[in-house]
Amino acid sequence: MLDLLWLLPVLPLAGFVLVGLLGSRMPKGAVSAIACGTVLLAFLLSLGCFAGLVSLPEHERVHRNDLGEWIGPLQVSWSFTLDPLSGVMILIVTGVGLLIHIYSIGYMGEEPGYWRYFAYLNLFMAMMLTLVLGSSLPLLFIGWEGVGLCSYLLIGFFYDKTDCADAGRKAFIVNRIGDASFILGMLLAWSAFGGTFDIAEILQRAPDVALSSPGTVIAIAMLLFGGACGKSAQIPLYIWLPDAMAGPTPVSALIHAATMVTAGVYMVVRMSPLYVLAPGALATVAIIGAATALVAATIAMAQDDIKKVLAYSTISQLGYMFMAAGAGAFGAAIFHLTTHAFFKALLFLGSGAVIHALRGEQDMQKMGGLKRHLPRTFWCFAAGWVAIAGVPLTSGFFSKDEILYRAYLQAPGLWVAGIAGALMTAIYMTRLMGLTFFGRSRVPEQQAHHLHEPPATMMLALAVLAVLSIAGGWIGMPASWFGPSPFELWLHPVLAGPESVMAVEHASGETILMIVSSLVALAGIGLGYYIWVVKPDLPAKIALSLGGVYRAVKGKLYVDEAYDDLVVQPYYALSRLMGRFDTWAVDGLVNGAGAALETSGHVLKLFHSGFVRNYALFYLVGAAAIVWFLVGR
Repeated sequence: MLDLLWLLPVLPLAGFVLVGLLGSRMPKGAVSAIACGTVLLAFLLSLGCFAGLVSLPEHERVHRNDLGEWIGPLQVSWSFTLDPLSGVMILIVTGVGLLIHIYSIGYMGEEPGYWRYFAYLNLFMAMMLTLVLGSSLPLLFIGWEGVGLCSYLLIGFFYDKTDCADAGRKAFIVNRIGDASFILGMLLAWSAFGGTFDIAEILQRAPDVALSSPGTVIAIAMLLFGGACGKSAQIPLYIWLPDAMAGPTPVSALIHAATMVTAGVYMVVRMSPLYVLAPGALATVAIIGAATALVAATIAMAQDDIKKVLAYSTISQLGYMFMAAGAGAFGAAIFHLTTHAFFKALLFLGSGAVIHALRGEQDMQKMGGLKRHLPRTFWCFAAGWVAIAGVPLTSGFFSKDEILYRAYLQAPGLWVAGIAGALMTAIYMTRLMGLTFFGRSRVPEQQAHHLHEPPATMMLALAVLAVLSIAGGWIGMPASWFGPSPFELWLHPVLAGPESVMAVEHASGETILMIVSSLVALAGIGLGYYIWVVKPDLPAKIALSLGGVYRAVKGKLYVDEAYDDLVVQPYYALSRLMGRFDTWAVDGLVNGAGAALETSGHVLKLFHSGFVRNYALFYLVGAAAIVWFLVGR
């Protein structure tokens, strides 16, 4: 099976080609069968490749498929590598991707452009698999740019709506800023590491380069992290992700929660041996991650659009992953990436079921009491709620507590930031549940008559993800319980080293910290339930008492406005200035030269009239002028 690794991206790519070329002439059933069937085959192949990897001895769990030379002069081959890290990623991408493909059959069934949607979704799967399997930075970058393209296409899927088209452009432009940083880091790495783009060779040569030129290693790490900030929506490049919710909800679940936005985390962890040689860069990753987690959680507290709350939650959870990576806990970062794929995909798909039942309504202030009308959706959504809040024994409890514990060991200040973010997460997610499912119904009368549970295809995906959200964390139990975490033991051969990656076994303080974080999560849920369910009049009073602070949080801290004032408007002003310069200087010079030639032509043609008498007159006048000049001298 390992020799068929190259087929993983090819299968969904084939689905993209077939559906893209023939989908407009196919019935929807055929489109669904091809799009979902190719992803199902990719998932089954992923299971087979993963099983083949497990069967190998620990020190041999690296399999590489070299398909041939790609860029000969630069010695870049088209090759895929499967190891424990990429093995985890292919299962997440194909497994969660398959569930969301199935969910989309019901969710997008009545939308125009059905075949186009699935073609884009298949192309995304191919690009994401290329990203996680690529053996070299250029091949990784092909997938990196490919998922960015698919994000643009899917965010703007409803291209006839101005908001969707604008959101797609915003995502595309902001990501290009990060990608420019990634390209510079990639080229600097090629120069510093002896003319190679191969990731394994770069990591092998990194210690020698760090000894001779530590500044270069720090620069490479920071430039690559700049790309990760764009792709994974970290400060200062997170502004595109909330607007990306304009696209179809399954797109938000797959691309903007479970897979594409985690590409930056994956890249940093993949390059972990390089990052541990650049402590300054690693500290920056941790600080940016912690700051992003806090800022995004703060903004999520006051948003009314159900998908915007989940979008800011995604940004916050990605911040946790980067905080873990910056603390040297690369395994914990990937563990949280895994559990987050389960519960955040579930929450987005659950919100999609609510929006579907309410015929497109996304404002939580116009919901309420939906537990009575959508009980199955509620219980699935509740599984994601308790998981992201960190309720004990759920998947989010295990992964988030692992991050908090490692952060405490590295820098207690990171732990404080993490625990504050955990409290806010529990509060704003309980607020979401309270406004959506509990209390009295605020659903408009014309919509209340049409409330219904989602169809079977959507419900299947919700049920599977609900189970994974509750039980998926047991693959990474704390080291203080039964010894080293099985999940981190699996990843150990790929990551930086035991000092940075492996847990301190049976650490006495881990249980205490776990109890503290559990109490914080339960306190956040209790506080949120009291404010938004028990005392539904209290939020308005709190908002009134907070005044400008509440308005700032509800206004997303005016970050978009600040960008508009500091970047967009000055850019427009510069563009207008350059436009005037072009009009008056450049065009004036060119047009002036033309006008001068035209005028001189009009003057000269007076001397070439074709009449002999005129020529004789000019001759006589000229001769008289010459005689006068000579006599005068």
